[in-house]
Formats: sequence, structure tokens, C-alpha cells
Amino acid sequence: MSSHAYRLELPPTATTCAVFASPHSGRNYPRAFVDASTLDPLALRSSEDAHLDLLVADAPGLGAPLLCALAPRAYVDLNRSADELDPALIEGVRRTMPNPRISSGLGVIPRVVANGRPIYQGKIPLSEAERRLKDVWRPYHSALQRLMQDQHRRFGRTILFDMHSMPHEAIQGVAARGRPAPEVVLGDRFGSSASREVTEAVEAAFAAAGLRSARNTPFAGAYVTQAYGRPARGQHVIQIEIDRSLYMNESTLELSPGFAAFQRVMRQILSDLAAIGRDSLPLAAE
Repeated sequence: MSSHAYRLELPPTATTCAVFASPHSGRNYPRAFVDASTLDPLALRSSEDAHLDLLVADAPGLGAPLLCALAPRAYVDLNRSADELDPALIEGVRRTMPNPRISSGLGVIPRVVANGRPIYQGKIPLSEAERRLKDVWRPYHSALQRLMQDQHRRFGRTILFDMHSMPHEAIQGVAARGRPAPEVVLGDRFGSSASREVTEAVEAAFAAAGLRSARNTPFAGAYVTQAYGRPARGQHVIQIEIDRSLYMNESTLELSPGFAAFQRVMRQILSDLAAIGRDSLPLAAE
């Protein structure tokens, strides 16, 4: 099942309350958008979670639905609120209370890509921003909300694994403080978007695969974790950031020679994450 905004793959039989989503791996770049940008196509893709959809492709075969964005992050950021509009980019938008994401150019319609490189020469019309929200943001989030509700109705709870990738350099500061750099960062907004038991089970899944993980530093989770995480209601969300250098060349976006091996590692991790949605964890908050 798909639209121009997303691709939804449902399992033959749903066997887990887990949902997997990849909001930043979309790579369908509209021609008009590419032509209007000051960046070359490779630079325009630098904010994309390239190839992450390939790493989570096995989820439906493990009994869990998979929702993948098709539109790119540089066009519409699905991990932002629809009202995070940037007055420095969009004509007619009034300045509001300070928002660090908007100030840095990373609102719902991004002004910059990685390393702060501007996407446009000047501003875009408000009508263009509203069209992107209507065509991409709202369909994706409507689909995600339906999935969460359906899973909760079927299993009595749901766990959303919001899958992302992160630049290798983003985690080097953690290593500089005397600890090895994590290869995975789990964001549960410091316990507010998922129960402790769920987060610990996710940590254990990555540890069993030999991957180092950290919690909430430097990524604690953004709009999706904040908007959908309601552990007291049995609705858990964890943002999972995976070091891109584990499976791709970050400069060229080409898959690394070890991609197939890492994909097998990820399949086992996905299987363990899906199993969390089958287990009867002692979730007191529920």
C-alpha cells in the first residue's frame, strides 16, 4: 500500500504490537524542488537517512507493519510539528517564541541540509509550504496514527520504533568524554515516551548483536516521540539512531562492502524488537 507520501507494508499476519517507521529515508525528489535548490543533488541528499529503509525491510516478514516515507527530509521533515514553520524561509510566516530547530533552519520545511548549507536562494511562498504539508506531512501522520491505533486495538498496547540514521561525527563528542562512542542512540525523551522496561529491552537487543548504545545523548527524540509516546496509555515510542558509517560511505552515500553482513545483523535485531511486542513485559504504567 502506498501513496506519493509514503509506502506502507503490512505483514501477512500481525503477530506483534510493534510498528516500524522510517520518516527520513525518502528519496523521491521532485524535479521542481531540485531545480529550485542552490545545492547539487548529492548535497541535497545529505540530510537523508539513505538506505535505512533497506535495513528495516524485513519487518513485515517478522509480523510488524512498516511505514516508510517516500518524500525526502529536505522537502518536508516528518519528525517536526506541522506548525514549526520558519519565518526566515517562508513568506508571510510571523516570528513566534524561540524554537531552536526553526532557528537552525530545521523546521518542518527545512531551510538547510547537513552542516547548515542553505537549500534555497531566497524565500518560498507560504502556499508552497502549505501544499507540502497537505500532500506529504498529513498523509504520513494520518497513516502512522491509524497504525498505532490499530495495533493498540488488536494487542492492547503498541510500540513504535522510529528508525533513523546519524552522521558518525555526531557521536564523537560522547567518545571524547572518556567513553567509547555509541553506535546506536535510543531516544525516549528521558523516559517520557516509553517505559523503562521497553527501553531496557531495546538496549538488550542491540547489546546482544554486539552494538554499543546510549540513551538520549545526543538525540533524545523529536516530534514523533513527543506526539505519540504515551506509555501510561500503553503507547510507547523509541527513536533509534544508527551510525551511518556502519553500512555506508557518508560522503558518496554508496553502500559499504559490509552492508549485506550488517543487514543480517539488523534482521536479528528487528526480530528481537518485534519479540518485545509479543512478550508480556511487567509494564506497571499500563
